Amino acid sequence: MDVKLDPSRDDLPLLANTSHILVKHYVLDLDVDFKSQIIEGTIVLFFEPGNRFKKQSSSIEETCQSESNEACKFRMPEPCHIPVTHTSTFSSKMGYDGFSVCGKGVKDTSGKDGNHDNWEQASGISSSKYCCDTGNHGSEDFLLVLDCCDLSVLKVEEVDVAAVPGIEKFTRSPTLTVVSEELRNQIIRELVTLPADRWREQLDYYARCSQAPGCGELLFDTDTWSLQIRKTGAQAATDFPHAIRIRYRTKPQGRSVTWTSDQSGRPCVYTMGSPINNRALFPCQEPPVAMSTWQATVRAAASFVVLMSGENSAKPTQLREGCSSWHYYITMPMPASTFTIAVGSWERMKPETCLSNDLATERSLSSSEADFRYVGVCGHMEYPCRFQNASATTQEIIPHRVFAPVCLKGACQETLLRLIPPCLSAAHSVLGTHPFSRLDVLIVPANFPSLGMASPHIIFLSQSTLTGMSHLCGTRLCHEIAHAWFGLAIGARDWTEEWLSEGFATHLEDVFWARAQQLAPREAQEQQELRACLRWRRLQDEVRNSPEEMQVLRPNKEETGRVSDSGSSVIKHGLNPEKAFMQVHYLKGYFLLRFLAKRLGDDTYFSFLRKFVHTFHGQLILSQDFLQMLLENIPEEKRLELSVENIFRDWLESSGIPQPLQRERGAAAACGLARRVSAEVAKWIRVNRRPRKRKRRETEEAFEKVRHRWCELVVKHRYTKAYKDVERFLQEDQERSQPDSLSYIYSWPWWAQDPLTLDIKGRITGLLRPSADSRGHVLVLLFPGAVPSRAQEKGASSSMASGHGMPSAGCGSSVGSRQLCHTDAWGHGRTETCSPFCTDPLSMWLQCCFSASEGHRVRIYWDQ
Repeated sequence: MDVKLDPSRDDLPLLANTSHILVKHYVLDLDVDFKSQIIEGTIVLFFEPGNRFKKQSSSIEETCQSESNEACKFRMPEPCHIPVTHTSTFSSKMGYDGFSVCGKGVKDTSGKDGNHDNWEQASGISSSKYCCDTGNHGSEDFLLVLDCCDLSVLKVEEVDVAAVPGIEKFTRSPTLTVVSEELRNQIIRELVTLPADRWREQLDYYARCSQAPGCGELLFDTDTWSLQIRKTGAQAATDFPHAIRIRYRTKPQGRSVTWTSDQSGRPCVYTMGSPINNRALFPCQEPPVAMSTWQATVRAAASFVVLMSGENSAKPTQLREGCSSWHYYITMPMPASTFTIAVGSWERMKPETCLSNDLATERSLSSSEADFRYVGVCGHMEYPCRFQNASATTQEIIPHRVFAPVCLKGACQETLLRLIPPCLSAAHSVLGTHPFSRLDVLIVPANFPSLGMASPHIIFLSQSTLTGMSHLCGTRLCHEIAHAWFGLAIGARDWTEEWLSEGFATHLEDVFWARAQQLAPREAQEQQELRACLRWRRLQDEVRNSPEEMQVLRPNKEETGRVSDSGSSVIKHGLNPEKAFMQVHYLKGYFLLRFLAKRLGDDTYFSFLRKFVHTFHGQLILSQDFLQMLLENIPEEKRLELSVENIFRDWLESSGIPQPLQRERGAAAACGLARRVSAEVAKWIRVNRRPRKRKRRETEEAFEKVRHRWCELVVKHRYTKAYKDVERFLQEDQERSQPDSLSYIYSWPWWAQDPLTLDIKGRITGLLRPSADSRGHVLVLLFPGAVPSRAQEKGASSSMASGHGMPSAGCGSSVGSRQLCHTDAWGHGRTETCSPFCTDPLSMWLQCCFSASEGHRVRIYWDQ
């Protein structure tokens, strides 16, 4: 490999050698097993050689992962040169040469870490890793590198595509007598370059080829981030098999998918997206330059619904009793990172009454219209493009479906279903042609880590967007719809330039939402200005509380978009967990686009944006591509000091608040709506500072629970940056406590392991002394386990004799619970029911009595 990785850094490696060879199409054939939480099956990759081939390196040791200096030698069966026989019994359920598509007959020879390689068993060598470069360098074999992690790879083989009936049409010979590697590769070259108007035929032959028999296993090895494959004697990418099949299975702990339960308690699984994308779902080429199409067949129990990035609205096919199959495909080349799948007991949501813009009334395109295209209009690689389809360009509302757990049916009908048509229509009015022909919206489980995620033909939305008024749902829906243009149809060539996706989506969500609400221009302007004020404050807070190096929108500067000779690269801070919670790329990108739109005027800016979308859809861009085209369309009198270099310096390549933005916000006068909101906020701040009543309000209790839960997580995960929050919470809660309030002392195992938290505990313990109203304080001692809920704290109680009694003889005798007796300083005894425990009741009792003598009422909870 020609990328050196530092394990101590948080950069994300992209190791696929895309400069040498590119995947053009994936065919996935998978089984989803919820019992074992594994997805298992095969993936067939169809390749096309890249434009560059690496020459022999003078420093092979730099790219070698072997600990030995001795060259590795391999032994494999002779290459397959076989006469073609008629193969008329292709079946999706059966394999060839003992290769089972279902994988039940394949023995898993993976090691303890789940990784499997056949290099040792094929050659009898020691455990030293394969040492060679990824390009063509004389006597060494070409090495294919795919991005891969958290997968158990079981088998890799070449696919004998020449055995497919009718495949001879892709050769210069009417009949095939002797099959060679060159002939197989010629067939694939012809297949992947079919014109766009033959896309149905192309997909059909991809599927047939994926079911063809194997014609020889290939050597492979896996490491932390990649799968490496080679064929003996293939010294260049042009000689390497252009169609290979990989049998593999995911791991339950794999980071690309999440196994969980939905809001109805039913099992489900879905892809997570960033930071590692799909490399733990299937071996692939992750760099965005590897744009490919795909088709997938997924089998699951009949009670499950399979949703996926696909142009077709798939329906299940019953294979056998209790098992169904779903098939999806994509004809628009996309990076493999955009592939998305979700399997669960979703239910399709339909409106209670038929709306005028319901799916049933939307005009769908006929097959003849969908296949029609104007040659030579677009700048992207050839595919069936909607921008070249006259009917698609006028389609304001594309067909859409909504899926969610059945328990959320009411919320979806009340909020989401009625918002999708106006939001789609608003997006079309601003940017024009929808890049994708249809849309599914899925309400994902409660553990989904963000408000939404957009992928080709499918959007994930958090259930949080369904609460309250329609504003949150509408704005988030508009944000994800905007990603269809910026982030998907137009992608960043360098993943560090996230602002090209998130900045545009954040800016456009306001515009789409204003149009979806049909607001008057003045009202829309005031609403957008208010949101700008809120984002300005959020950006200021983000800049104060995040590392400077992570505030830069173009961190690679002049190196942006550049990769190594093989095509591999690393994404700066791609694995940093804090990055998932940062919004700098959203906010600074938003303010840059808002700044440019003001400079040009909205009419000029959005007219340019439609032109930009039509020019660059289906392609990858860098920041300069957008900025250069924008400046070319700005009248000379409006440019002033604007230049690509100045924008890079002020906005994209510096940390902190951009100077032009500081000047703008300093001079800006708040709009009427923003002034009214500020006045309302100030009023509630004053109200909040008034003396509190002794009985806390429900809202205060709810806020206390949130703060309390945050402190639990801070201590448990040793998030040292927030230790002050823990100390402040414990101290303020003690000072403001009223009767029935609690002051917590945490005696978790985590305290004992962390000196900083022990110091906090000691200081807070010193604060818990009798005060003028000590009868209002309750000291709760938590011994390793969960914090008691409010219901537990107010659990059943019964009177006891006054004085410091001992636990009753029946303590713990009830099934599933143990009763603990305790007293306070004023002789009022009480018994409370707690969770099952396992510790020393006597020592706990002594501690309880000691604390009671200090003037506190005491409750003790402890866990196993």
